[in-house]
Amino acid sequence: MMLSGYRFSQQIREWDQGLYCSSLQLYSLMTSGSFFPSFLKTTGASIVENRLQHQRIVTSCTSDFVGCLQGKSPRQIPITSSDCFSQREDDNELLSEGLSPLTGGIIALGKFDALHIGHRELAIQASKVGAPFLLSFVGMGEVLGWEIRLPIVAKCDRKRVLSSWAPYCGNVTPAEFHVEFSTVRHLSPRQFVEKLSNELGVSGVVAGENYRFGYRASGDAVELVRLCDENGIKAYIINSVMDKNQELARNISSSDSTERGQVSSTRVRHALGKGNMRYVSELLGRKHRLLLMAKYQDDEEGITSSKHRLTVPRSYLLNLPPKEGSYCNCFIVIGEENLVSCRVIIDTTHIHLESDEVGPWVDATSQELWTLGIEFGDTGV
Repeated sequence: MMLSGYRFSQQIREWDQGLYCSSLQLYSLMTSGSFFPSFLKTTGASIVENRLQHQRIVTSCTSDFVGCLQGKSPRQIPITSSDCFSQREDDNELLSEGLSPLTGGIIALGKFDALHIGHRELAIQASKVGAPFLLSFVGMGEVLGWEIRLPIVAKCDRKRVLSSWAPYCGNVTPAEFHVEFSTVRHLSPRQFVEKLSNELGVSGVVAGENYRFGYRASGDAVELVRLCDENGIKAYIINSVMDKNQELARNISSSDSTERGQVSSTRVRHALGKGNMRYVSELLGRKHRLLLMAKYQDDEEGITSSKHRLTVPRSYLLNLPPKEGSYCNCFIVIGEENLVSCRVIIDTTHIHLESDEVGPWVDATSQELWTLGIEFGDTGV
């Protein structure tokens, strides 16, 4: 029942973000399969059918740069909704029964900035014992006064990355659940675990051996296991995924007190800062994808384009680029199947794309709002 309710809630929320194809899959599942209990089949199918009828009228397949992009023309960059700007945190909604979406689920604990292979391993272990979630804290930088910086993964691209983990997680895509950091900052380790049990209703947690939690990071993995046991929650502590290229990150250990040689978001940022894209790919377990979103206003914002070259200001970046330089063997991303080879040149103010083919941006830049994905190869600067 827990898993069914969770997937029902997740699919409904995805429809609200414009994922027409997800609603079709959900409707088919409800009306033909035995996965859902009867009350969800009847009520849920009715809701989804009504929303599908509305969606057919709108005939829109926009969302947060994931989902139905495959249906776009190879020469057409998908136009997205404002979600890539607002970056809504919808995953905190409660089910209609008043239950937390996490009820009965298994949550992975950590800071999931890069969604690297260490984070993926947490999700894999969570999927082995239940419905996997990543528990993420939002607003941490603002509360702690950290310098504002671009994320490694664009927020509107995180679902695509998590979907790519499904084959590792029993064909289940891990979901993210967001908690405002300000609401848990002052909680003791005991209070934090009690929140997981009493308020969020989780049945288990997965954390790395170096995980710290509670006010001033006063709790460690050993205490997490003890407190979870006292609150009827299963705890699974896993070994860190170690970086196989210690020499490439030898300057990090002296500046990071948590550094133990493990794969980390800090190492990904370091590799991007060096322009070592092969190292970045190894840490992430995938190619690094850079997203840009622009509101086209002729040349007022510095956008210039021709058939084979596009120049866009860095102010349009949604996530962290590699260091300044020239990168070969890159691809302009159009949907999930259509890639156009290009060269990327990054300087201090702009991103320049060059392609031997007629650039797919030709049609896109005439639109008011457009999004462009750039996938980097393993060739560094």
